[in-house]
Amino acid sequence: MGNLDLITIIIIASNVIISYKGFSDYAFFDRYKFQVGAIQRGDKLRMFSSGFLHVDTQHLLFNMITLYFFAGPVIQYVQAFGFVVIYLVSLVAGSLLSLYFHRNEYHYTAVGASGAVTGVLYAAILLRPDMSLYLFFIPIPIPAYLFGIGYLLYSIYGMKNQIGNIGHDAHFGGAIGGFVTALILAPYLFQTNLLMIGLLLIPIVLLFVLKKMGKV
Repeated sequence: MGNLDLITIIIIASNVIISYKGFSDYAFFDRYKFQVGAIQRGDKLRMFSSGFLHVDTQHLLFNMITLYFFAGPVIQYVQAFGFVVIYLVSLVAGSLLSLYFHRNEYHYTAVGASGAVTGVLYAAILLRPDMSLYLFFIPIPIPAYLFGIGYLLYSIYGMKNQIGNIGHDAHFGGAIGGFVTALILAPYLFQTNLLMIGLLLIPIVLLFVLKKMGKV
């Protein structure tokens, strides 16, 4: 983790430049943020452009640090092109799921690379299931797959209870995008990591079961 490849630098730089433009230019921010009403009127570009805007420096920094740590393993296994595909598919998948869940909320808005970054994180866990994470508040290494599953379960909880001003559905959509795209790009995982595929699939299936039941 933590290898700074050229494509990672380009994506991080794009996020920084576009986000800082949005910090100082509200008209620019308003024009390209995710907004359900505008998208339903045909402004589909917002589903992509909103993924390069952030609310503030802290929001931007958190996403870019997470991307920095998990981009390396993905690039290692699927190369730079595959990484870009995973990033962009996850970004759009996050927007699509958010649009689906908020389709009746005309004024709902969101920004951030969280969907894309969560997709990269989930793909990295799938490609490198042996990874461990060190979290600030836990002094021992945590298996990455436990973190990934726990994160999505928390996202379901956050969606159900509307916790904080956070696009939990975009995170979840991004994870689905990263999961599916990684499997398409690395189909050998069905032979080598079938158990991990099943484990990571649990919260995804759970979300749609709960949605079908009207619980989220």
